[in-house]
Amino acid sequence: MDTSSTEQHLSTDLQRNLEALTDMLHDASDLTTKVFLVGGSNYKVAVMSIEGLADQLLVKKQVINPIQHNEKLYVDSLRDPMQALHEIENRMISLQISTRANSLIELHGFLLSGQAILLLEGVAEALIIHSQDGPARSIEEPQTEALVRGPRIGFTESIATNISLLRRQIKEAGLVIKPYTVGKRSKQALCLLYIKDITNSKLVAEVERRLQSINLDYIPESGTIEQWIEDSSISPFPQILNTERPDKVSAALLQGKVAIMLDGTPFVLILPFTFISLIHSPEDYYERWFIGSLIRLLRFVAVTFTLFLPAFYIAILSFHPSMIPFKLVFSIAAAREGVPFPAVIEAVLMEVTLELLREAGIRLPKPIGQTIGIVGGLVIGDAAVQAGIVSPVMVIIVALTAISSFAIPSYSAGIAFRMLRFVTMIAASFLGLYGIVMVFVMICMHLIRLQSFGVPYLAPIAPSFKKDWLDMFIRAPVSVLTSRPSFMKTKDKYRTKKR
Repeated sequence: MDTSSTEQHLSTDLQRNLEALTDMLHDASDLTTKVFLVGGSNYKVAVMSIEGLADQLLVKKQVINPIQHNEKLYVDSLRDPMQALHEIENRMISLQISTRANSLIELHGFLLSGQAILLLEGVAEALIIHSQDGPARSIEEPQTEALVRGPRIGFTESIATNISLLRRQIKEAGLVIKPYTVGKRSKQALCLLYIKDITNSKLVAEVERRLQSINLDYIPESGTIEQWIEDSSISPFPQILNTERPDKVSAALLQGKVAIMLDGTPFVLILPFTFISLIHSPEDYYERWFIGSLIRLLRFVAVTFTLFLPAFYIAILSFHPSMIPFKLVFSIAAAREGVPFPAVIEAVLMEVTLELLREAGIRLPKPIGQTIGIVGGLVIGDAAVQAGIVSPVMVIIVALTAISSFAIPSYSAGIAFRMLRFVTMIAASFLGLYGIVMVFVMICMHLIRLQSFGVPYLAPIAPSFKKDWLDMFIRAPVSVLTSRPSFMKTKDKYRTKKR
């Protein structure tokens, strides 16, 4: 006889089952156990739950009280333990009962997930009762993706709340929500979401394969999943989009993309992801098409400034001064008089200082963080100019670069461009404009080779899908955008009904 298998399953001895579960939880102080009789019979019942994870008031009113207060109605029908369990399951408890279980390991997991379990003397099965509860943040406006026009709701740390927010926007029978459990020890809930009639089946299969390969004890945030399943871990560019906005996830699902929700974080992952999506914002579609197009073009200018403006200034000043207009040369020369460092040292000093101020502003408490960032930048910049360490022109260049980086909708993409800015500055200090061009070519070569779950990162530019260019650098009118992205290879290719 295999004793190890019997030790992992419930027995008909209620006291033994309670002791086994209590031992598995190491006599946890927040474990609550209520033992009582069914009606007036001799059948003992035990209800176990963990305080703070399960709603104790709900368990008492909807589970314990109905069983205790049905003595006259049910005592005559309880002829054996299995019959008693059947009566409890179908006639006494009004809460949803998810399943029956007889494995101690499974019951341990259900308790830690916020479920209540009901055990009966003489029965080697337990009822799993939905009673999850716990502290939750109210629905608020997303802090990292503020919009002038658009919905004011954002995801929370509760995966159930996030799913309900999404279902309010997509009332579609084909919306698939596939549950997973990740973390060998943390046992966290994760959901894979896609629309069955739209999303490519090969994409779904690939995402499922990568999710099943996750082998970690604990997943603290969806960013850990992002790093585990992305195509290239050495690329500075994000290959998976993260967002707090339900409208952004809804739009992505209707384009044939896939979303991943993890319990405990408000950031939902969207994949696959392309370079052009770095510049797009939901607000582009809430304004009229020419306003959305203008804002989008401004973001492309912002990306260019963020990546190349300091490097261009260094290259022109150090290697190609003849390209500067005659009067401007004298102005720059006068401004740099007395500055002891070359332009590249100036730029690096100012950029590092700016990054330190930016990071300090994030880590400090919100009421003083913004003040420190603004006042610190003004004071340090003015003091540096007065001391002759940097020139006023360099302060203007760095400030304009910083403002441009804030115009990029994706925070992860903004960090990538800020990192590459130092590379372009170093290249410009050695080779001038030729160095900038070489870095730009290398970035393009990297982006052409990069993929996100089988989708080329530069689509619809390379490879070219001209039909998708209507929603690339500019946004065409809504009446024209009738097709889903061609590079997604969706099952349903059209957003509108065929006439």
